[in-house]
Amino acid sequence: MTTKRDTVMLVDGMALLFRGFFATAFRGNFMETSNGIPTNGVYQFMRYFLDATDKFSPTHVICCWDMGSKTFRTDLYEPYKANRSAPPEKLVPQFDLAKEVVEAFDIPNIGLENFEADDCMGTLARQYAEDHDVLILTGDQDILQLVDDGIRVAIMRKGIGNYEIFEQQTFVEQKGIRPEQIVDLKGLMGDTSDNYPGVRGIGEKTALKLIQDYESIDQVLEHMDKLPKGVQKKVQENMEMLHLSRQLAEIKCDVSVGCTLEDALWQYDKNAVEEKFAELEFGNLIKLVN
Repeated sequence: MTTKRDTVMLVDGMALLFRGFFATAFRGNFMETSNGIPTNGVYQFMRYFLDATDKFSPTHVICCWDMGSKTFRTDLYEPYKANRSAPPEKLVPQFDLAKEVVEAFDIPNIGLENFEADDCMGTLARQYAEDHDVLILTGDQDILQLVDDGIRVAIMRKGIGNYEIFEQQTFVEQKGIRPEQIVDLKGLMGDTSDNYPGVRGIGEKTALKLIQDYESIDQVLEHMDKLPKGVQKKVQENMEMLHLSRQLAEIKCDVSVGCTLEDALWQYDKNAVEEKFAELEFGNLIKLVN
C-alpha cells in the first residue's frame, strides 16, 4: 500500500489580492469597516483562498508575495512592467491587511527583496517537489514553466471555484509544448503584460510553431538558414532583445528563501481566525472556517 504524499500549496498572494480587488471593485462593491478601512480585496482574497484549501485539501500552505516593483528584472530592463499603473488608492492599505489575515491562519508569508513572488514559488516548489506534491495557486500563466514531476499549477478562472489544472502528463496536450519551453516561447513572442517585446513582429502563433519545430531558441538560431526570410530578418534585427526577453521570462528557482514545512502546516486556531474576521467585519466568512 502506498502512503499518500503531503500536498504543499503555494499561494500567489498578489495574484489573488489584485484579482479579488478588481472583481469586487468592478461591481462597485467597495467594502469598508465601520472605521473606514477598505477591505473588499482582502475579503475576496479570503473567499478564493478558502475555496482552494477546501477543494485541494493541502497539508501545508505558504503564501508568497512581491516585495515592491524594483527587482533584478527592472535592473536588466528598465521598462519591465513599467506599463502597469500604480495600484488604486483603496487597494494600497489592503496589502498589509491581507498578510495579517494570512498570519491569523498561522501560514508563513514569504517574499524576498529584489525578486518576485514567482521566484520564491519556483524555488520553494523545486525544494518541496523532491518529497511532496506541490500545487501552485495563481492566475498568472508565467508560472506554467514550473510544471514538473510533482508540481501542478491551478490557474484561477473567472468566478470562484473555477480552476484549470496543469500537470506534466497532460501539459503538451493542453499547450502544445513542454513546460520548460514556455521560457523560449516568451523569449520569441515577448509579454505585453510584463512589457518586454521579444522579437518584434513575431507573435504567439509563429513563436509556438518555431518552438514546436526546433525545440528551443538555441536550436532556432542554429537552423536560421531554414527559416522563412522574413523570420530570419526579424530574429537577426532583435537578437539582443530575444536573449534579454528569455532572461526576463525565466523564473529563478535558486533564490535564498526557505520555509520549514513544520511552519507551513495547514492547521490553525479557529478562535484566532474568527477574531481577525470579526475585527474586519467579515461576518459571512466566519461560517466558512471549520
